[in-house]
Amino acid sequence: MSVNVNRSVSDQFYRYKMPRLIAKVEGKGNGIKTVIVNMVDVAKALNRPPTYPTKFFGCELGAQTQFDAKNDRYIVNGSHEANKLQDMLDGFIRKFVLCPECDNPETDLHVNPKKQTIGNSCKACGYRGMLDTRHKLCTFILKNPPENNDSGSASAKKEKEKKNRKKDKENGSGSGEAGNHNEIDAPDAVDGDDDDEDWAEETTEEAQRRRMEEISDHAKNLTLSEDLEKPLEERVNLFYNFVKQKKESGTIDGADKEILAEAERLDVKAMGPLILSELLFNENIRDQIKKYKRHFLRFCHNNKKAQKYLLGGFECLVKLHQAQLLPRVPIILKDLYDADLLEEDVIFAWAEKVSKKYVSKELAKEIHAKAAPFVKWLKEAEEESEGSEEEEEEDDENVEVVYSSSARELKVETVKPDKPEKEEDDIDIDAI
Repeated sequence: MSVNVNRSVSDQFYRYKMPRLIAKVEGKGNGIKTVIVNMVDVAKALNRPPTYPTKFFGCELGAQTQFDAKNDRYIVNGSHEANKLQDMLDGFIRKFVLCPECDNPETDLHVNPKKQTIGNSCKACGYRGMLDTRHKLCTFILKNPPENNDSGSASAKKEKEKKNRKKDKENGSGSGEAGNHNEIDAPDAVDGDDDDEDWAEETTEEAQRRRMEEISDHAKNLTLSEDLEKPLEERVNLFYNFVKQKKESGTIDGADKEILAEAERLDVKAMGPLILSELLFNENIRDQIKKYKRHFLRFCHNNKKAQKYLLGGFECLVKLHQAQLLPRVPIILKDLYDADLLEEDVIFAWAEKVSKKYVSKELAKEIHAKAAPFVKWLKEAEEESEGSEEEEEEDDENVEVVYSSSARELKVETVKPDKPEKEEDDIDIDAI
């Protein structure tokens, strides 16, 4: 019996089907285990290696797993019901199979062990992004990337064609030697049965559509790997053009996830705020900070390097709109701080050193001079918060909770520390 790959879709004519999991419990006592009988068929329907969902079950259940690829046995230690594993498989499909954009399972994983990243591309909608690698299964995937069967099948097909041509040549030369010119094409008819069948399959609409999908998929994979090999400057330009296109098409407001995914794909995440500030900010930066806060937070949250690039982008913006923005430097910095785009440590480190990396040294000095009141206020606020915390700790030490059997409520009294009494005169024990 087959079920929908995405079981949240109740349409009985849903095209993506998979077999229902069949689980068989074997053994007794400490040696009890669950064999997933049809894991190979299920994994084939999901276009994933059968070891991935099996290992996923082990991670979720906290159980050991065993793989025997030769005998198609995939085992999870312990006794587990098929329905429970089927529900758990839905979680694997959501995380590692379905496209986050179109919810179709026509996706491929692209593992980069050197960079410790797992890419995800969808053949249906063209989505390209990175998987969240915090799940335990991702460690297993990075160590055991999916095999690329496309190259293997292509080479096998080439070998088959080569053999067929060789046979045709041999049969043709034999016919020529015999001098039977009327039956020269006969060997082609005999040996070409398989070729005729292959040709019939390739002319169908379904085969043509599948072939086009494979070509486009290979092109995407090639682009993915080629872009990462480009110099940093070219990758930054690619990211700049991507964000610019989103802005010009009017889809920038809801494209924060796509922008982050593209930056991660090109390995320029830290520099993202520098590009975004150039494209999304102008003299009306205070309103734009509120509007695009989510876009910047995806890069700057807990990322001090990205925050430094944001300050660099802010300096470049002041250079472009010096008359309007230079007097408002402290207010804008406070807006960035209040929006959680900048942390105290990053601001203090930036304020200590005047850099001419983004603007001239003279302008950088002016910007730092304008920012000085805000930096001073921020330091004083931090010192006051530290002082108040120390006072609260001292007050807590002098608080005593008094329990009374007659009282209905607890009384809290502040107890003054007793003054040490004068030490009594030393007593000579021998004199007693």
